[in-house]
Amino acid sequence: MKIKEQFKVREMAGEHVVIMQGASFSDLTRIISLNESALYLWRAVEGKNFDVNTVAQLLEEYYGIDDQIAHRDAARWVDKLEECGLIED
Repeated sequence: MKIKEQFKVREMAGEHVVIMQGASFSDLTRIISLNESALYLWRAVEGKNFDVNTVAQLLEEYYGIDDQIAHRDAARWVDKLEECGLIED
């Protein structure tokens, strides 16, 4: 899977939010804000193919956490991206 190219992270009012690049209008009723961990993962996989295992490995290396916890958190993060329509196969 891969993050769709039209989505970019921008800093707005001190928050990192996902926007659709080149959109002439924005639906500000649904803003996707990224916390520190989500932003780290986004930047690490942006423009690349990845899977849950890739994300789990990134979490393990960055935070030094257990494999099971990393896979659980990675799956949740990927599920949220899918739910928001931000990734493609």
